[in-house]
Amino acid sequence: MSGGRRGWLHPLIFLYGPPGSGKSTVGRILAENLALPFNDLDSHIETQAGMPVGQIFAREGEAGFRTRESQALRESIGKGEGVVALGGGALLDPANREQAERAGAVICLSAADETLLQRLGTQPGQRPLLGPAPAVEAGLSRLLADRAPHYASFAEQFDTSQASPQELAWQVQVRLGVFQVTGMGEGYPARVIPGGLDWLGEMLRERGLDGPLALVSDENVDRLYGERATSSLEGAGYAVQRARIAGGEANKTVRTVAHLWEAFVKGRLERSSTVVALGGGVVGDLAGFAAATYLRGVRWVAVPTSLLAMVDASLGGKTGADLPAGKNLVGAFHAPSLVLADPDLLDTLPEAELRSGLAEVVKHGILADPGLFRMCAQGWGALRASAARPGGWGELVRRGMAVKVRTILADPYERGSRAALNLGHTVGHALEQATGYRLRHGEAVAIGLAAEARLAERVGLAQPGLPAEIAAALAGLGLPVCYPPEIDPRALLAALNVDKKKYAGVVHFALPVRIGEVRTGVPLEMDEAILMEIGR
Repeated sequence: MSGGRRGWLHPLIFLYGPPGSGKSTVGRILAENLALPFNDLDSHIETQAGMPVGQIFAREGEAGFRTRESQALRESIGKGEGVVALGGGALLDPANREQAERAGAVICLSAADETLLQRLGTQPGQRPLLGPAPAVEAGLSRLLADRAPHYASFAEQFDTSQASPQELAWQVQVRLGVFQVTGMGEGYPARVIPGGLDWLGEMLRERGLDGPLALVSDENVDRLYGERATSSLEGAGYAVQRARIAGGEANKTVRTVAHLWEAFVKGRLERSSTVVALGGGVVGDLAGFAAATYLRGVRWVAVPTSLLAMVDASLGGKTGADLPAGKNLVGAFHAPSLVLADPDLLDTLPEAELRSGLAEVVKHGILADPGLFRMCAQGWGALRASAARPGGWGELVRRGMAVKVRTILADPYERGSRAALNLGHTVGHALEQATGYRLRHGEAVAIGLAAEARLAERVGLAQPGLPAEIAAALAGLGLPVCYPPEIDPRALLAALNVDKKKYAGVVHFALPVRIGEVRTGVPLEMDEAILMEIGR
C-alpha cells in the first residue's frame, strides 16, 4: 500500500475491481472489523443525484456520471478515514487514481468470469455499461477485455472466487497490517507501519490519548530510539517523562514496577495520562502492569521493538511481573489503547534476538497459518535474504500478528481457545525458571515447542512425523530443540508445577496435532522421567 496515510490509526482503504467482484460485500465486513465508516461510492452518487446510476447514465451520459464520481471520490478522501467501495471504472481517470493512491490503499478485487456473471445475474439492469439483461455476458466480456491491463496494474490483488467475504476481508487486513482488537474494554487498534515511530505522537493525538506521558524503555532501546520517540511525542505537544529500566527477564520484578510508579509520580501523571512502552516483551509487560495499577489504572500504548514483542507479547493485554517462584505469577489483564509495530526497528535488533523472536512466529504458524510455518521452515538464510528486500520483515510481522489478534478476538480473557497461545510455553517457562533465565525467552519457547510436540506424539495426539517437522524448522532458524545438558530435572519439574496453567493439581498443556491445529486443555501428570524424555 503506497498511500500517504498508510497504516495510520484511521486508514483509508479503497476496494476496486470489475462489476460483481464483491467490493461492497467485502467492504462492509472490512469496515465493521476495523470500526471504520463504510461508503459505497455508487450509492452515495445515487443519493446525491436522487436517481439510480442507470438513470444518471440515461440523462447525463457516461461523462456526466464520471464527473459526479470524481466529486464523490474527492469527498470520500476529504473525510480522511474509512472503507470505500469504488465503481468498476472510478480509477480509469488518471487524476482519480493518483488521488486515491496518494490518500490510502487501493485493493483490486477480481473473480472468475462465471462467478462475476452469476453475481451480476442477481442484479439485472443495475450495470448500464453492460447493457440490458440478455446482453450482460457479452457486455461483461467486452468490459473485462478492455480493462484487463488497467485492473492488473494495481499492486494489491485479491481473487474473491476462492474464499468467503469474511475471509477475504481478513486477508486484506493481514496484507495491510491493520487490525482492531475487541472483547477487552473499549477495543484498540493494532497497526504494522514501516517508519511508524516517527508518527507516534500524531497517532496518540488521533486516538485521543492525553498527557502528561511516561515513556518507558530499557537501556538499549532508549539509547537507540528514546530521543526519536520523544521528539515525535513532544512534536505533537506532549510533556514526556522518560523512565529507563534495566533490560532482561531478570529485571522483570515488582521492584522494577515500583521504580516505574515513582517515575510516574515524578512526571505528574494523572488518571487521564498515558504510559508508552517502547521496547521488547519485558518492557511491555512491566509498563503495562505499572499502568494497570497506578492510580487504579491509566491508559498505555505498546510500541514493540523486538520481533517477539511485535507478533506476540504486545498484544492481548496480559501484563505482569515475575516472582522468585515463577514467571508471570503476578499481573493483570489491562488492554493497551494502541499497538504500533514498526518493522523497520528490527534492522538494529541483534541476530540472536531476531532468531529468538522467530520461535513465536513458528508457534503462530503451527497454530493457524501453515503458510507462515512453511516460510519459517525455509531456514534462517532464506528469511534473512527476504528481509533484505523492500518490505523487510513486514510480511512476517503482519502474518505473525494476525494469528495472535484472531486468537484474542475469539477468546479475549483466555477462557478457552486462546489457551492455544500457550503452545511451547508450559515447558518453555519452566526452562527459563530452572536455568535462572540464562536462556532467551524465544530459545526456551523453541525447546518447549519441540518438547511438547514429542509429548503430543507420546500420548497419541500428534500426526506422525510432526515432532521431527517442527524440530527441523526450529533448528533451521538456529534455535535449540533440546534441553541444555546441565539442566536439573528436579528444578525443571518444580518450575513446571508452579505454572499458572495448573488446575486441580494437574498441569494443562496446549499440544500440536498437526500444522494448523492445536489441542488445548490437555491434562497430563508429569514426572522427571517423562519430562526429561521429551527434552532429548
